[in-house]
Amino acid sequence: MANGSIYQLIEDCEATNKALYKFYAAVMIVIFILALPLNVSVLHLFIFKMKFWKSNTNNIFLFNLVLADILLLFCLPIKAHNFIKGERRSGNDAVCKAMLFMLFLNRGASIAFLTVTSIDRYFNVVHPGRKNLLKALKKSPHISIFIWLLLLPLTIPTMLKNFDCCNSHKSDENKEDTLIKDVVDSLREVVFFTQIIIPFIILVYCTVHIVNRLRKKTVGDKTKLRRAVFLVTSVMVVFSLCFLPCTISRVVLLVARVQEWQESYQDKAAVAFDGLMVLSYMDCLLDPLVYCFCSTKFKALYISNYFPCFNKDGPISLDSSSGNTSHPKRSNVI
Repeated sequence: MANGSIYQLIEDCEATNKALYKFYAAVMIVIFILALPLNVSVLHLFIFKMKFWKSNTNNIFLFNLVLADILLLFCLPIKAHNFIKGERRSGNDAVCKAMLFMLFLNRGASIAFLTVTSIDRYFNVVHPGRKNLLKALKKSPHISIFIWLLLLPLTIPTMLKNFDCCNSHKSDENKEDTLIKDVVDSLREVVFFTQIIIPFIILVYCTVHIVNRLRKKTVGDKTKLRRAVFLVTSVMVVFSLCFLPCTISRVVLLVARVQEWQESYQDKAAVAFDGLMVLSYMDCLLDPLVYCFCSTKFKALYISNYFPCFNKDGPISLDSSSGNTSHPKRSNVI
């Protein structure tokens, strides 16, 4: 294929390696099939069994995290359909913008609530007696509503075709138009990187301090301490696995565009970015596994409701006001 043809395919948002994009589509379909029932079942548990709005724990944040992941999952079949057709985005302008809005809003919300939950855990472990605004507001839905509203204006700059097709900072003969477009492109890239880099720095800070605090703690159940260390470490691993690779590939892609690398290299950078963006959707599958199932109480409640045949202690009830689980059979024995 000639270089000019490759360049034209990049500009037209068409896949240059259709077989590879079909593989990307297959990965998204697998993520959708595995993650949707898992997230829906967790959401059902939060609403109908745990009554998260009455809980004194951080279940409000976790509920919003799962909700953001579910909304993001609904975008994957459409994205997979486009990839199967050899298109990197929908040819319909309205569908394209709606997809970008949904993808970036819910992806941003997922990262935001993951970060806020880690900050809440940081204060509970490192500064348990200190009063803080987050501790006061976490029982109220207002902070969750505020996070969703804050993400709306940050999502609008991404609702453009050339972002989805990785065509930021492309050369243009009209210098005036190029200057305006460069400002818009730069703003859009700042939003993209800010949604990942700032939460990552916060997560690193919280994780390091939580691990140090738990290691210095000599009093208490060592099993619980090890579980807490495993939890915060797992969050860092999940975040690093899902979001850092696509961030790095985006940097490489921008360098390729600005320095006007050969079209074949630009194409490889764009294909790699698309693939690593698909990897970032794994977050929808890993979030409930890390945050919900690392809790022995939540795991026991989940198994009791959905897999009672594996539950040796009988049905488990949960006091919505305290967030505590109870085992009726054990109570009768006592």
